[in-house]
Amino acid sequence: MAGKTSDLLFRRVALIGIGLIGSSLSHVIRRDGLAEHIAVAARSQQTLDKAMELGLADSATLDAGQAVADADLIVLCAPLGAYAGIAAAIGPALKPGAIVSDVGSVKEAVIRDVGPHLPAGVHLVPAHPVAGTEHSGPEAGFPELFQGRWCILTPTAGTDALAIDRVKMLWERAGMLIEMMDAKHHDQVLALTSHLPHLIAYTIVGTATDLEEHLQQEVIKYSAGGFRDFTRIAASDPVMWRDVFLNNREAVLEMLGRFSEDLTAVQRAIRRGEGDTLHEIFSRARELRRGVIAAKQA
Repeated sequence: MAGKTSDLLFRRVALIGIGLIGSSLSHVIRRDGLAEHIAVAARSQQTLDKAMELGLADSATLDAGQAVADADLIVLCAPLGAYAGIAAAIGPALKPGAIVSDVGSVKEAVIRDVGPHLPAGVHLVPAHPVAGTEHSGPEAGFPELFQGRWCILTPTAGTDALAIDRVKMLWERAGMLIEMMDAKHHDQVLALTSHLPHLIAYTIVGTATDLEEHLQQEVIKYSAGGFRDFTRIAASDPVMWRDVFLNNREAVLEMLGRFSEDLTAVQRAIRRGEGDTLHEIFSRARELRRGVIAAKQA
């Protein structure tokens, strides 16, 4: 692998799953010479062949246990629902001192499903790079995906400090800003900033698919309005988002309840012709958008 020896963070990295996030991370490791060897495991030979063709892996296998053998860092890049099975499969093959991390957007589930399968001396450092597009698969990745975005680390109390620092350094080299957070708090925050918007997008687009055919065609034809942005979000990987909602159901349902109450208030204002109320709600939303832009997260 290209890169100076001084750039190395890990001798061998294993990526379990090679979709958008995994492939983008591989690109970063390649670009900056952060590891000598990238091993990739995936569920299909077709995906592994594509990963090798794109230069994302030095070795590729259907056997996750084989991929993690002698790895210094293992990053789970698969859907959350697969974590427990993967952890059970790789646990016996992990060497002492290895670091296991991930890229999932629900962190309590990682601690619950992965932690019990890791042997003593192996460090779990859950991570969530808050970045993405609606595309998936190994060909979707690009190294600039993480630039200027936040990566949230949620290690439990007592996690080895050096292991945390090494995972932090990896994402910093990818261009990310690092935040440390309790896993439960992370899941509550992301329920509103990420999970609920996706749920709303899937629901609105689902409503369109239930329209009569002639109306559905017009919705598609004139989707340059707000509907287009919802379709982009709703184009995200359905398996990944199914697992997100199932694994963060309490926080999502709490935020969905709050949203439903607010939506009812807007509905009431429209019915009653309360223009001042609508103007106040829309003005607050506009200010929040300006804050997102100022924070360079737009």
